[in-house]
Amino acid sequence: MSRTSRRRFLQTAASTAALTPYILSSAQPVRAQAPSDRLRMGCIGVGSMGKGDAQGFNNLVDIVAVCDADSKHLEEAQNSPNIGRKDSDGKKINPDAYKDYRKILERKDIDVVTVITVDHWHVKIAVEALQAGKHVFCQKPLTLTVEENKLIRAAHKKYNDRVFQVGTQQRSEVERFMTAVLMVQKGLLGDITRVVCHIDGSPTSPVIPEAAVPAELDWELWQGQTPSVKYIASPEMGGERGRTPWPKHSRTHYEYRWWYEYSGGKFTDWGAHHIDIALWAIDQINPGQGPLSFNPRIAEHPVPFKNGYPTETDRYNTSHKFDIECQFGNGIVMNVVSHSPDGNGILFEGTKGKIHVSRGRIKGKPFEDIGGKLTDRGGSVAYKDMPELQKILPWEDYVKLFKGKPVEGHKQNFIRCIKEGGETLSDVTTHLQTMNACHLSCIAARLGREVKWDPKTETTGDAESAAFLARERRKGYDIQV
Repeated sequence: MSRTSRRRFLQTAASTAALTPYILSSAQPVRAQAPSDRLRMGCIGVGSMGKGDAQGFNNLVDIVAVCDADSKHLEEAQNSPNIGRKDSDGKKINPDAYKDYRKILERKDIDVVTVITVDHWHVKIAVEALQAGKHVFCQKPLTLTVEENKLIRAAHKKYNDRVFQVGTQQRSEVERFMTAVLMVQKGLLGDITRVVCHIDGSPTSPVIPEAAVPAELDWELWQGQTPSVKYIASPEMGGERGRTPWPKHSRTHYEYRWWYEYSGGKFTDWGAHHIDIALWAIDQINPGQGPLSFNPRIAEHPVPFKNGYPTETDRYNTSHKFDIECQFGNGIVMNVVSHSPDGNGILFEGTKGKIHVSRGRIKGKPFEDIGGKLTDRGGSVAYKDMPELQKILPWEDYVKLFKGKPVEGHKQNFIRCIKEGGETLSDVTTHLQTMNACHLSCIAARLGREVKWDPKTETTGDAESAAFLARERRKGYDIQV
């Protein structure tokens, strides 16, 4: 089957999905039946998260290529028993390996790509993937700046026949986050007055010395659009979450998150998850919505700052202690905090009570009042085991949150939308509203003062804060939509 006819088939194969019972596996499989009809995927970025996402997609698609700026990551992914495809005899075929992502985008046989790189590469690769005719699954946070929000929004609108899913998987967690969203939206907490998003603070580091660039790492390529700087890394090992040993403190791999040059610290790391759910629940997730001001009641950084920029370059610099008060036009106040009595998660306070939701459970009297239950260890109980809750929150409500599609895993929803049409659960448009709030919280913390925000025009109230909405890119790394 040619690429053109296969794409036409995938776009028109099925109509709107029927309501699905709770047993998630009862939804019709999203994988194609014949090998010639299976989507072919290229995975760009296969470090700790990228490799895990590739393994998660492996049974849904044929992974034919992988890409990474680190040759060790590349080798591990290429030779993983859970990444690749199978021949007619069931024998595994390893994916091709590249350091240059453009090699994947050039391939006419690849239908879909994952973009699981460091944050500052997300938008450039995603835009070029859309231009190359690929469907895109991109990990959060989708963008590095508000300007990048506008760039990816324009590209998504221009190439609207491509399906795009953002990797904010909390949107598809039934017993916790979807249930909390429904409780808020159905008025079970009364009128919401306050929301607290506890996203933890960034770690701090000792002084990190200059070091030789590891032979396996293409440091120039890894830096991309960001300013070229010397490579630094601690002599002690321990990074990468149990994978190939890596310096405990550095600028690269998992630790890039703690440098404003490459990320937004916890504001864009966990904020992309918890702020997203908070805005979804209180119906502030659509264009033109969002907070009107961001006031840093607390904003501490591990190094000195001047005019919003760190004055030392050899230690982590993202905020480790903060409380950003976000004021909405409807009177709701949202605090984005590094610490709280309830721990990591989201607290919703309303006129009828409050609940706290995390990745482990929901707690609070309003949850108990509708038949919500916890395990003996305080974790969440399956929806099917809460019959009283089902009467208040019927399964049809969850399907509506899934935009009429069967309630299933985040990756399955993405593949289904490619094959059947329709919008993914975590779409570009609403995710960018979350990113606006994340970026503005970060800007307020960096400046150490209140920042006004007009969500309709996406502008701030002063020139100093407006300068942080975009950043200059190194020559050769422009993004053209």
